[in-house]
Amino acid sequence: MAAKFLGEPSKVITGSHDRTLKIWDLRSRMCTETKFAGSSCNDLVTSDGAGSTIISGHFDKRIRFWDIRTEMSANHIMLQGKVTSLDLSRDSNYLLACVRDDTIQLIDLRMNTIVRSFSHDSFKVGCDWSRAAFGPGGRLLAVGAADGAAYVWNTHSGKLEAVLKDHTTAVTAVSWHPQSGLLASVDRAKRAVIWGDL
Repeated sequence: MAAKFLGEPSKVITGSHDRTLKIWDLRSRMCTETKFAGSSCNDLVTSDGAGSTIISGHFDKRIRFWDIRTEMSANHIMLQGKVTSLDLSRDSNYLLACVRDDTIQLIDLRMNTIVRSFSHDSFKVGCDWSRAAFGPGGRLLAVGAADGAAYVWNTHSGKLEAVLKDHTTAVTAVSWHPQSGLLASVDRAKRAVIWGDL
């Protein structure tokens, strides 16, 4: 369901439907470690440059925090629905979680506390792997919805900034251009749309 580089170009961590996190050595093409999460992993991020801390989002409504030097997760945050995606702010202080209770949760990782929740009457998460993303600089966030729109919120004020409609099926993922306000969205019908500067 998800894969990220783990601090160096030769190591990757994956999160899977089989309830495991696996660390892979790309040189030997072998799995070097398996962590048993107890629930299907829909997404994961690494929260430091060394790749020693992993954060995973799960079907059982938990966000788990892992130190790769230990076997078990160090702690977790319980949410109100299945976690479909995670995104980390550039400064690694904030975590964005898309949740099947039709909310986006903003978590301050310095306190492991939810600091803001984003929702709207017409916003519904379209699938178990819907992806939300921070915009460049972290001022905006975007996420696709079941109604074929991409929703854009201001992370500082909590205000819904835009509802971008051009898809006819559920939008499953969004991605921001790293240096501009361009946003790309893709839907279940395999159609991609590029939106102008936001």
